[in-house]
Amino acid sequence: MMSIDVDFAPLIPLPALLALAFAGIVVAGLCIFGKTRGAWLRAGAIACLLIALANPSFTREDRETLTNVLPVVVDRSGSQSLDGRNRQTDEARRQLEARLSGLKDTEVRWIEAGQDGSASDGTELFAALRNGLADVPPERVAGALFVTDGVVHDVPGAARDLGFSAPIHALITGRPDERDRRVALTLSPRFGIVGQTQRIGFRIEEVGDGLGRPVPVTIRRDGEIIDRVEALPGQTTTIEAPVAHPGVNFIEIEAEDAGREITTVNNRAVVPIDGVREKLRVLLVSGEPHAGERTWRNLLKADASVDLVHFTILRPPEKQDGTPINELSLIAFPTRELFSQKIDEFDLIIFDRYARQGILPIVYFDNIARYVRDGGAVLVAGGPDYSEPGSLYETPLSAVLPAEPMGGVVERQFKAALSEVGRKHPVTRGLPGSEQNPPSWAPWFRMVDSRLREGDAVLQGPEERPLLVLAREEKGRVALLLSDHAWLWARGFDGGGPHVDLLRRLSHWLMKEPDLEEEALRAKATGRTVTFERQTLKDEAAPVTVTLPNGQSREIALCAGGARPLARDLRDARTRPPSRDRRHVLDARERRPAEPARIHRSREHRAPARPACVADRRFDPPAGARARRRDRRAADRASLGRRARLGSRLDRRPAGGGERRPRHRHPADLRRDPRPHPAARRLRRHLGARGALRTVVP
Repeated sequence: MMSIDVDFAPLIPLPALLALAFAGIVVAGLCIFGKTRGAWLRAGAIACLLIALANPSFTREDRETLTNVLPVVVDRSGSQSLDGRNRQTDEARRQLEARLSGLKDTEVRWIEAGQDGSASDGTELFAALRNGLADVPPERVAGALFVTDGVVHDVPGAARDLGFSAPIHALITGRPDERDRRVALTLSPRFGIVGQTQRIGFRIEEVGDGLGRPVPVTIRRDGEIIDRVEALPGQTTTIEAPVAHPGVNFIEIEAEDAGREITTVNNRAVVPIDGVREKLRVLLVSGEPHAGERTWRNLLKADASVDLVHFTILRPPEKQDGTPINELSLIAFPTRELFSQKIDEFDLIIFDRYARQGILPIVYFDNIARYVRDGGAVLVAGGPDYSEPGSLYETPLSAVLPAEPMGGVVERQFKAALSEVGRKHPVTRGLPGSEQNPPSWAPWFRMVDSRLREGDAVLQGPEERPLLVLAREEKGRVALLLSDHAWLWARGFDGGGPHVDLLRRLSHWLMKEPDLEEEALRAKATGRTVTFERQTLKDEAAPVTVTLPNGQSREIALCAGGARPLARDLRDARTRPPSRDRRHVLDARERRPAEPARIHRSREHRAPARPACVADRRFDPPAGARARRRDRRAADRASLGRRARLGSRLDRRPAGGGERRPRHRHPADLRRDPRPHPAARRLRRHLGARGALRTVVP
């Protein structure tokens, strides 16, 4: 279709043009009515001037009529598969295709909605409609048709929010006499404190005749019935659900079947509540002051979720030095209060190099063994005291200890290694440095020779002796660390080791951290995709049986994902964010000790001998080492003296004046000046390469 239009684009403002036109008409009229000579010529000139100022343009348009767009949204959500609705939907589409094909100048767009696996919960038909009409102007939309069961969760609040002004029609699938009852959550908390209750709100919604009476509702936690209530349809009901354990607590709310319902799947609603412990109470008992005592204390104090109670035995009862009791600045060990009255209040008890010294009566060790069997946790970090007379293994606590001392102590350099079980266990799996053989962490020099009775040895010493043993005793857990040299990793000796990861995982495993369970099955839902993760110590994992909402079962085979480190940092998994004080403690822990620690290394003696006194952090040199050390010192002084004298001869002012060269320092100044002399650096590299350098660590 062709059309011609005239458009004006005035060169001057329209009011001025109208004023000139009015003035021109008046002048032309006066000239014509006055019969002035050349009046018509003047009138024509005025008209041409006005037309020129109006700037007219002629436009010829060739127009082609566009078709209207009619979207048809077909609901393919899960509810459409109930009670034969999918067959009704397919039949309705076939009839619509036949009838709409005869419409002229109309484009029919079919939009499938509700089957996207990444979509959120609910049926969103209007979002699919907007996406399908994204390239269509609102004027071309002839209307919209919906084929659905009527359950739509994104209906606009007003007609103007549609984005177009056209009618909407819906074809509703289903039967007129349908009945349905479902549970809708109104309050669903995500977290809860273990030992306390959380409030959950829900509402019973019903559709159909013969309903409206109070509905019996069953409340379950992890599959066990914890309560039964009655709820009125249409009203919000609130219940108190107890949070029984750390990790996810599944609270299930199930309404009674109304009879002749189209489905009973929506009669249930599940609320996962993540249980969080408010405070983890730990009792640390150190049998004597030693180098590793500060390592345990710093680690536990740095954890914001741990409430630490620490006692160190400084004066055993057998020590008699004549000091009056009223002059001692020590407090008595509250054995009765800790191990009889309040023992059940602790989540973990740690015995650090503790030996039986007459402080704890035998009956208290019975209480500790009972505490473990009832669900408590005990960690024994033993040294030579575990194999000597007075060992904890000679008490009733031996019934729950997983390793028996053989009466000897292995005193030689070795590197702790992961066992076959340790490579799979969450406590030791993926420790930094364990991927190499041997592991790239510092060696230890002492461990207790023992025999494994039960449990799993996740760390091994020389000749595959058990070094770290983990075991379960009825409801509780026990760990046994058969070396007191873990503090070498904390002090950075020979590069250190992953003491923070190991000891933190160990303590949290004992306190039943869900992420550190050896045998666990976890499921994670993303949209309509469910991912299953199986944690096991076995070589192969059995297939997983999944029960679908419709009652059908499906068996899924799991593929091995390999040994991976724990993805979640346990410091932040179930605790509050760390405070500024915690960072200060971590910084203090990384510093080296204030007292000197001398480690002598030579070609003949690569490894330090057994410490004579662990508290002083001092190693005794082997026989003959002192004489060799004096000879090396004399050689060092002679070499440095020759180099210094050579430098002093070069320290002269040039004959013609000029700038004085820098003076080489005298060997005596090397002891006062912290900057090393160049000759001293070369000498240290030379002696260090030969293994004869004596290192003093401040």
